[in-house]
Amino acid sequence: MTGNDIRWGIIGCGDVTERKSGPAFQKVKGSRLVAVMRRNRDKAEDYAQRHGVPKWYDKAEDLIHDPDVNAVYVATPPSSHKEYTLAAAKALKPVYVEKPMAMRYSECQEMIETCEKQGVPLFVAYYRRALPRFLKIKFLLDSGAIGAIRFVNILYQEKPRTKDLRGEKHWRVDPAIAGGGYFCDLASHMLDFLQYCIGDIQSATGFSSNQMELYKAEDMVSGTFEFPENILGTGIWNFNAYTHKDRTEIIGEKGRIIYSTFNEEPILFENDAGTKSFRIKNPPHIQQPLIQLVVNSLLGKGDCPSTGHTAARTSWVMDRILD
Repeated sequence: MTGNDIRWGIIGCGDVTERKSGPAFQKVKGSRLVAVMRRNRDKAEDYAQRHGVPKWYDKAEDLIHDPDVNAVYVATPPSSHKEYTLAAAKALKPVYVEKPMAMRYSECQEMIETCEKQGVPLFVAYYRRALPRFLKIKFLLDSGAIGAIRFVNILYQEKPRTKDLRGEKHWRVDPAIAGGGYFCDLASHMLDFLQYCIGDIQSATGFSSNQMELYKAEDMVSGTFEFPENILGTGIWNFNAYTHKDRTEIIGEKGRIIYSTFNEEPILFENDAGTKSFRIKNPPHIQQPLIQLVVNSLLGKGDCPSTGHTAARTSWVMDRILD
């Protein structure tokens, strides 16, 4: 891109943009947040005034075609990711879209094809690919700390929930909006990061059920998958358990790594010599490191590890498990 900075417009300035992402666009080098959009104009104005954003809209097309906006962040639920990505691409504006990338892998493919046809970069908010905490895990694996990787085991469970923090019915358990249930929202991060560390999953299958029938989406998922070099993986995601558990274990020929994807628990590295723990906190705005890499890439100063192609692969895996 030409110019000295990336001038962002956000479509969907909801909860995720309040702290995780929105402020980061103002803080990373070479970036500014110049416009936001929400269907409720009063809420868009409120967000803009609180975050020091000069423009606000209640129609996505107005933001996309604002000449001051030269890149678009799509922060809406998955049901509209494809629509807004295609619209921004056709306006020749790079896109950074929330995860999961789309409702299905087929939508991801259409998004990629349109962006490539228009010559527009496409990035996806799998921000663990840039967080220091998770880069430590990747470093341990890349350096051979546990030797050749043998298998991966994921266990995620939590108590039943149907509402968000405001007590409103949660869109994340409405398949028409989210593409599935909490599995799509949470497992996507877990599977994407594992693919970043180990390689693209080659095959996957699974079972899903709605045990409690609190909502239309699945609340229990089991999956098996295979990475390159015959590395196998299993996962259980249970959203109606009696307590919370978030544990991923990567087993190698010389040791193992245990970590939590969503909690800031210590990373554990264990081998015959004993166990080491690493405490690495996340930054206040958890997407900021990845957004910096997106901006760097757009300015021709580096590469971003989370693209439409890498994110689509994660959607492909989830489709296989749920199907």
